[in-house]
Amino acid sequence: MGVFDSLRRKRGKPGVLRAASKQDTSHLDEWAAARTGVEAYVEPKTNVTDTTVVLVAHDGEWTRRRIADLDAAFAFGKKRSIPVYEVNRVGLPQRMRDYIARQKREGKA
Repeated sequence: MGVFDSLRRKRGKPGVLRAASKQDTSHLDEWAAARTGVEAYVEPKTNVTDTTVVLVAHDGEWTRRRIADLDAAFAFGKKRSIPVYEVNRVGLPQRMRDYIARQKREGKA
């Protein structure tokens, strides 16, 4: 047994990402229903994470969860009358960054 064998076993399968689940979609549904002015921003799949969607409310409050793919994000938005944007094209909204900064100042982040 090599020195690093125990570390390799703990990592799991490399390159295998957790897919979006019903719990992810349920969270997004509940979160969007409880807030006003919600918009969706789709983040593309990377080597580290699968495709995700960031929901941002009118005041900048936000949440992020996995979603199956870009088409699923657009279907999610259409079903709930939420505009959907691609982060690579438009970036994340300033109100989200302002919200994060407010949370840090107030010691909540």
